[in-house]
Amino acid sequence: MNENATTTPRRNPTLNAYRTGLRRGLISTRIMLTSTSDILSTVVPIAVFIAVLLFMQRGTFEGAEVGLGAMSLPGIIAMGTLFSAVMGITGVLAMDRTNGSLLRSKSVPGGTTGYLVGEITANAILSVAQAVLVLAVGLVLFEELEFGSPDRWLLFAAVVLLGLIATLSIGAVVGALVNSPKNMGLVMLPMMGLIGISGIFYPLVALPLWLQWLAQVFPLYWFGLGMRASLLPESMVTVEVVESWRIEWVFMVLIAWTVVGLSLAPKLLSRMARRESGSALAERRRSIQQDWGV
Repeated sequence: MNENATTTPRRNPTLNAYRTGLRRGLISTRIMLTSTSDILSTVVPIAVFIAVLLFMQRGTFEGAEVGLGAMSLPGIIAMGTLFSAVMGITGVLAMDRTNGSLLRSKSVPGGTTGYLVGEITANAILSVAQAVLVLAVGLVLFEELEFGSPDRWLLFAAVVLLGLIATLSIGAVVGALVNSPKNMGLVMLPMMGLIGISGIFYPLVALPLWLQWLAQVFPLYWFGLGMRASLLPESMVTVEVVESWRIEWVFMVLIAWTVVGLSLAPKLLSRMARRESGSALAERRRSIQQDWGV
């Protein structure tokens, strides 16, 4: 054996891809925070949410001990996180399939994994920042909120983290199925319908019974319920379905959606990446040029 021979340290390719993705995500976040268009795309939704809260500040709901604005704040945080996670990941994947970024990532070992981890990381950071900013504004506007104990902080953090993972995994699944930016409307319409029936702006019990059952199938209602349990006075539980926060169900449903999303997303994203090719990219661009006239 040659004593002068040097050994090259072995690296785990998957771990290396994740590390590269995390670095990419941090770089993407820094770029977003210095880009006017990206800043506006983040600030404008927050401004809209704050405007809604101000508009609802003096509203009331019959039988409730807090104002409509305070009652809606937890749901608005959940809605903003869902919208940012699902539409953010879906939009990025659709655009990068069109501009060739996803195709170029295939040329590097572990490049597709690193690309996806990077985009998810950047989206997660911005989603958390948005949730914290809206929460801070809400705590200033609404004195009725109860957020002064460690158990409330822990519940808020746990629900946001689990809800974010669930919605990001859903976004990855949807993004793997949407092959062009022109199809984003097919995602937006169901999202708006889901927001409308999930008790974001009014208690779910105000809806017909069949809509209540439908809303409880999806994670947004449970995400919002967990937020309400962490922010609203205990007396507000009386306006909830079965007059209970159902914390155990909040975690079970969000975990179930997380498991489904994380099970499907890698398979669909791998299939999507395998199908990317120069000819598919050219065809996609021609289709967009014909439809949009660009």
